[in-house]
Amino acid sequence: MAQSRSEPVSLAARDIHLAFGDNAVLRGVDIDVPAGSTAAVIGPSGSGKSTLLRCVNRLEEPDSGQILIEGIDICDPDTNLDAVRARIGMVFQQFNLFPHMTVLQNLVVAQRKVLKRGKSEAVE
Repeated sequence: MAQSRSEPVSLAARDIHLAFGDNAVLRGVDIDVPAGSTAAVIGPSGSGKSTLLRCVNRLEEPDSGQILIEGIDICDPDTNLDAVRARIGMVFQQFNLFPHMTVLQNLVVAQRKVLKRGKSEAVE
């Protein structure tokens, strides 16, 4: 996605590489997501979509490259990942909901636990 210099970017990933053994899953991935936008990663099975998303939230550590969230380098070992993750929302395919909770309860549980929001505020 090409960005103008005046348009703020929430997510910038540069030259992301990740391999599992001999299997190179991500090979030089670059992406910019403008502030305030919603992005979808679409592609065939096995193309690295979930792996890229896992890297963006540092659930997987890339072998090389740089990932900036609102200008914060999340690959820097000194970065407070919990603080950055508290500002990121992601949905993964086949990541199960808590079976004893409703869909709405599953959606607000992180806001209530991590952000310490009340029930009514989290539901809004």
